[in-house]
Order: sequence, then structure tokens, then C-alpha cells
Amino acid sequence: MREWSRTMRHTRISQDWLAAAAAGASALALTSCGLMPGGGQGETISMVVTENAPFQEPTEIAKDLLEEDGWTLDTTYVTDILQPNFTVDNGEYDVNFFQNLTYLWQFNQDHDLDLEPLFFMFEQPSGIYSKEYDDLEDLPDRAHIALPVDTANNGRGIQLLARAGLIEVDQSKNTSELSVNDITANPKDLEFVEVDQQSVGTVYDDVHAVFGFARLLAEVDVMPEEALIIETQDEALPFAMTIVAQPGFRETEPEKYDALQSAYHSDEVRQWYGEYLGGLLTPAFDRDVDAAWEEANR
Repeated sequence: MREWSRTMRHTRISQDWLAAAAAGASALALTSCGLMPGGGQGETISMVVTENAPFQEPTEIAKDLLEEDGWTLDTTYVTDILQPNFTVDNGEYDVNFFQNLTYLWQFNQDHDLDLEPLFFMFEQPSGIYSKEYDDLEDLPDRAHIALPVDTANNGRGIQLLARAGLIEVDQSKNTSELSVNDITANPKDLEFVEVDQQSVGTVYDDVHAVFGFARLLAEVDVMPEEALIIETQDEALPFAMTIVAQPGFRETEPEKYDALQSAYHSDEVRQWYGEYLGGLLTPAFDRDVDAAWEEANR
């Protein structure tokens, strides 16, 4: 079976480390006990998926549906948020399913790639939560706020704090470009702790507040109604989760594309999302990914 180096980090990811990851991506060794990805077998689709319920469980449903139609969905589950894009870019896998639209855009910019979203999967409300405080105004001076380290999600928390009036930011930048360096006023001297996006739930007890995805907080029994502030639907759309491939995949592999979309946008997958955590995640099957992608690239 394929071997995978699981290198999820729970510390701030430096630009040097990212550059090294990009340089080393081509050397990633992937082997298979079955058909090799990209090996010309039209009835096999190879895929990298994050090892997390809202990605993994719908994928298993899609795999069964595809099998009924004569397709084999050859999956590798990982916790890494870097290598899945590199391995799709170099053709070792057809598609991946782990990232939101804005993360993809930022990743392309950072690593000179041109990967594209095929279709949306689900939206998830994200917000700022606190174990100790019921209102953002109650946060003390020099409060520690946990934010995801990756640029695409880092700015979301910063933007919510700005909307709440706790900080001011450079208004010339959009949310996906914001970082703590773009904060122009911080009257409470808030201090920011940057962690891996999957770790915000684990640090919830250790900081004054966290910005995090509702599904990750729900996994530690913190529900969206407990958020001190939460994104609107329009704010959240650029961060809807997507399935991603090389540019032109829809045109060069139309049968694979149609099969994937049919399985992942099936009633069975929609039902699974409706039942998961009480319907916390909203299927985004009808959202226009091409229009959203065009807007992201302006």
C-alpha cells in the first residue's frame, strides 16, 4: 500500500519550512498495492483526503456509490495540509479533498501552482470562542487569542476581531491576505498565539479566546451558539471546502469529473452532512465554484 509521511505540525510554520516542503515534494515516495495513480486506468480515480470525519465519511459513501458504477476510488487519508497539493500538482494523485477555496488560492500564490477547485462540498461557520468570557468586550488587556497559523484562515479571526471593534486593520487588504502584521491599532494589547488550524480545539482551555471552525470546537463540546462572534454566510463562502485537481481536469477527464461530482453531491452524502453534529455543516453543492474562484483571483 502507499506509504505517507505524516508531518502535521502543531507549531508556527515558518516560510523556510514551507519552501523546504515545496522543494522536497517531488521526492515524496508513494507506492501502491493496486493501480498506480495517474496510471492510465480510466476506471480508477486516485485521491488524497484529510483524516477527519466531514471529509473521510462522505468519501467512503462516495467510494461505494462510485463502485456501483464501475469506478474505483483509490484513497489515501492523511493529516498533512501541505503535501496533498504538491502530489496533485505533480500528477501522483488525481484530486484532493482537504482545503477551502481561499487556502487553495493562497497556496497557489505561495508555491507558484495553478491548481483549481472542481466543486464545493460544504460550508462551516467559524467564529471566536472563549471558555471564560461571555462577551468579547470582557476580554482583559493582553488577552491571548489563538489563531490558525495558515494565512488563509489567520485573517478570518483578525477580521472578526476588527468587526467587533477590538482592533483595527489595514482596510486595503482582503481577509485572505490579513495577518497580525496588518493590525494598525490594538488598544487592548491582545497577544496572538498561532497554532495549526486543526489544533484550535485542543488549546481552547489554555487561552482567553480562540478563532476556530465550528466543527472542531463541536468535537470538544463547544457549539456555535457559544461563539462570541461568528461569520456571516457571505463571509464564510470563500472558505467553503472544495475538491481540487490540476487545471483543466474537467475538460481532460470529463468522465472522472462527472463521476466524482455525482457521487459527492449525492443524496446520501447530503443526508450524512444533515445528520453530522446536528446538521452543523451546510452542503454547498449548489454554490457556483467558478464564480467564487474568479472572485478569489481578482
